[in-house]
Amino acid sequence: MPGRDDIESCENKRRQLEGLPVIRRNVAGIDLGSERHWVCAPTLDGSGREIASFGATTPELIGMAKWLKQRQVESVAMESTGVYWIAPHEVLEGQGLQVLLVDTRQLARVPGRDKKTDPTDCEWIQRLHSCGLLRGSFRPEEAVCLLRTLVRDKANLVAESGDWLRRMQKSLDQMNVRVHRAVSDIDGVTGMAILRAIAGGERDAMKLAKFRDRRCSKTEQEIAEQLSGHWREDHLFSLEQALKMYDAVQERMAAYEKEILRRLGEMEREEQRGQTAPPLQNSNKMAASIKTCASL
Repeated sequence: MPGRDDIESCENKRRQLEGLPVIRRNVAGIDLGSERHWVCAPTLDGSGREIASFGATTPELIGMAKWLKQRQVESVAMESTGVYWIAPHEVLEGQGLQVLLVDTRQLARVPGRDKKTDPTDCEWIQRLHSCGLLRGSFRPEEAVCLLRTLVRDKANLVAESGDWLRRMQKSLDQMNVRVHRAVSDIDGVTGMAILRAIAGGERDAMKLAKFRDRRCSKTEQEIAEQLSGHWREDHLFSLEQALKMYDAVQERMAAYEKEILRRLGEMEREEQRGQTAPPLQNSNKMAASIKTCASL
């Protein structure tokens, strides 16, 4: 049973809500949770507000959207709580509702908000939204969101690729096969050719050195000196498995790159199709642009 202080707190909050001027009536507020979402919206006849709760499953979210549309709701405000907002945001937006994603810190700065309780909190969000006191966070359009997901996933694969390279180098170091000393990059043309030859069974240092690319600064003899090691079966097995994983990641990266280019092609404006961007006069701007794209 709620205590006297809790009841007085809720009553004070309701009086504060009622004292704010309403600018938009056809709006709703949602308090998000991991299992259930509490929603406050105008009543069917528009005479007041009512609260309902919906589950976090997709059918329940679609039911929430229908419930809001029945009440002529045009805009919905919700807090950016963890990842719980993503599914309701996408479902409601897909149903044609305007969704306002509000920073939790913004709501916390509004005076008169007491300790959170689910039903009254969604009512508080709805009232603030109806009074025009909430500002939505920036969220790119759907095409950009799709592209951003692909770029982030590819970045994860790039990091994973580097991890498998480090594992291969560790196996080589344990056998004193100093490929990273023989060439500048073990994932370069010469380095990968040597790795694949070792995984294929080659142990002769001079034969391995013949995979030297003509652009290498070191001679075959200098490279061969670094490739004479002791070939332990456990390290060789680990090297082979890491190389297979590296190749698998590279294949997935190529698939992501292809899909990213396809998405970019769809986003290209018809009047700009086939044109190339003019070169930047300031090289620092180009470096900053590349860095920004990589961090998306």
